[in-house]
Amino acid sequence: MPTIDLETASLRDLNQALHSLGRDEGGELWEILNPRGSHAVAVGVDAPLEISVHGSVGYYCGGMNQQASITVHGSAGPGVAENMMSGSVVIKGNASQYAGATSRGGLLVIEGNASSRCGISMKGADIVVKGDIGHMSAFMAQSGNLVVLGDAGDALGDSLYEARLFVRGSVKSLGADCIEKEMRPEHIELLGNLLSKAGVTDVKPEEFTRYGSARKLYNFDVDNADAY
Repeated sequence: MPTIDLETASLRDLNQALHSLGRDEGGELWEILNPRGSHAVAVGVDAPLEISVHGSVGYYCGGMNQQASITVHGSAGPGVAENMMSGSVVIKGNASQYAGATSRGGLLVIEGNASSRCGISMKGADIVVKGDIGHMSAFMAQSGNLVVLGDAGDALGDSLYEARLFVRGSVKSLGADCIEKEMRPEHIELLGNLLSKAGVTDVKPEEFTRYGSARKLYNFDVDNADAY
């Protein structure tokens, strides 16, 4: 089990060691100690590794992740799992703004709260937040699923495309072109699977409200000008 202590090793050495692994290598657990809020921890990993980070991290932890399962035993700064392609990132604490921004695949789980712009411009990933999310979350989200067990701030889903939003708590306000939608059986099944993947066993999918695009802003229409 490789162990890298960032109190004595450099961040460059850590990421270089992770990047040196081939796409088919891995299957082992890497322990990262004393991150002390370091930025860009375990970015660009492209190997089937288990990476356990013991402490809080700065911005862009797990960015561009492919294949790896990354767990942060602490909180994360801005842009955690930004542009993630596959694999998973689990934050045991809170996450700062734009968590999972532009993420194209994989699973991001935030066990605490997420700040503003969570899931901004997401393009296919699944994001599960066990606490609350801040304002402008899922702004211009194109596809994928954002699941929130707590409350959502202002302007949820502003300028949304085809991403699906599930919120168990209250929503302070909806953004432009975002509306409440019916929870059909296929959404119940989808949400149940997402909750199971995120390790949530004490919450039922039926407790959530689904939000999505009203599809009025796909093409400019002067009759919808007030919605922009």
